[in-house]
Amino acid sequence: MHDLRDVVIVGGGHNGLVAASYLALAGRRVTVLERLDHVGGAAVSAEPFEGVDARLSRYSYLVSLLPASVIRDLGLDITLARRRYSSYTPEPGTDRGILVDNADATATATALGRDAAAWASFYSGTAHLARALFPTVTEPLLTRAEARRAVGDDALWESLIERPVGAAIESAFEGDVVRGVVLTDALIGTFAPNVDETLAGNRCFLYHVIGNGTGDWDVPVGGMGAVTGELYRAARAAGAEIITGALVTGITPDGLVSYRRGDSEEQLAATWVLANVAPYELARLLGEAAERPEGSQAKVNLLVSRLPRLKDPKVDPVAAFGGTFHINETWSQLDAAYETAAGGGIPQPLPCEIYCHSLTDPTILSPELRDSGAQTLTVFGLHAPDRLVTEENNDSVRAALQAAAIVSLDSVLAEPIEELLLVDAAGRPTIETKTTLDLEHALHMPGGNIFHGPLSWPFAEDDAPLATPAERWGVASAHPRILLCGAGAQRGGAVSGLGGHNAAMAVLEAS
Repeated sequence: MHDLRDVVIVGGGHNGLVAASYLALAGRRVTVLERLDHVGGAAVSAEPFEGVDARLSRYSYLVSLLPASVIRDLGLDITLARRRYSSYTPEPGTDRGILVDNADATATATALGRDAAAWASFYSGTAHLARALFPTVTEPLLTRAEARRAVGDDALWESLIERPVGAAIESAFEGDVVRGVVLTDALIGTFAPNVDETLAGNRCFLYHVIGNGTGDWDVPVGGMGAVTGELYRAARAAGAEIITGALVTGITPDGLVSYRRGDSEEQLAATWVLANVAPYELARLLGEAAERPEGSQAKVNLLVSRLPRLKDPKVDPVAAFGGTFHINETWSQLDAAYETAAGGGIPQPLPCEIYCHSLTDPTILSPELRDSGAQTLTVFGLHAPDRLVTEENNDSVRAALQAAAIVSLDSVLAEPIEELLLVDAAGRPTIETKTTLDLEHALHMPGGNIFHGPLSWPFAEDDAPLATPAERWGVASAHPRILLCGAGAQRGGAVSGLGGHNAAMAVLEAS
């Protein structure tokens, strides 16, 4: 006889902790098994540079899709800081750029020029979509027809849901820079052409613009580890058992979970198994076949002595780095980068997005670093698909991607970024780069896919089976007692807690 749990959760990432908290609060006996010696998965803070007291959000950076209702329900002490500036995008080959300032509509309209009216109209549409769809993500799935009726705007639905979003962007805007800025929300972690007939870009775009009904992406004060820390506290306070250093080696459809901890082989039996791992990883644990997903990004973390000067003399670096800093992400550059990567090459220039967490939240730096003017920069390089990397060439591809990111950065700066890097305790520059394969090694994230697989719509198709609680909540697997509770659930991806919340709701409804 095995010790029986109501629920065993495989994976202690943020979604697993959300599920554990809800279920333990409801009186269920819950055990979380985490492979690493700490919880959090990709939603963690770390000190990547030896001897340097700077805690960076290492893999995931910003929060948009975590519902306020989840924060309230679980009593989480989390502060999310709003950034004044939405974005800054230099125009390649010039000393000017476009600064989108949320506090100055007139200046933003001037910067956008002939695309100002189109910008206002387009984002009025996404705001409408957000208000209609985001409240549904913590409820049983709407059908496609029900979601369309909830939106109540057929033209908007057609342009952003039914037809390639790239076509809508190309039609709405004139400028190469503005088109690119808007398109990037369809390409974060998604390898797709500008006009993507598969609509994978549409699904990526949708999740980037509906968060909490506004689409704002906020900085977690204290770093992403502060979010995970609060979720861990809530789960433990609710009574969940959390076992770290527990490598799950197998799952059976009837709820038997095998794991290794140190030299010990253990098993737990459960009424429900919640898989807070990628569907591909779940299939492997079940001994089944599945298609391996592909991620498409490089992640570069830097610590600099101060913000670099810009080629654009009219924009303060504090403003430029205060939001999302887009580099070499015009429409035409994104198109060329996709073609290069699809052909097996590293794009030159590499499209990049930069976030400076420490400007909004200086608490992640020691007092000494803050006083010195140091800042963190986290760079997300687009169109760096997993197909470029193998076990044999990972080191060389990582070096090439880091070099490409530096070249891309330098193309818009008035001084080389490498001259501003600090050094760690061993005298090494404070820069680290992660390929998709590095993410797979560190996080068991197959293909380095930050969404655990292809994103799905936040609604069910009209003919989708919705007979069981798991189906209605978008967390069903091929096995009735095993539910998806991570980013691979139907409304997964990003630091949202939705997979965990919805899996917990399915268990409670079925129990």
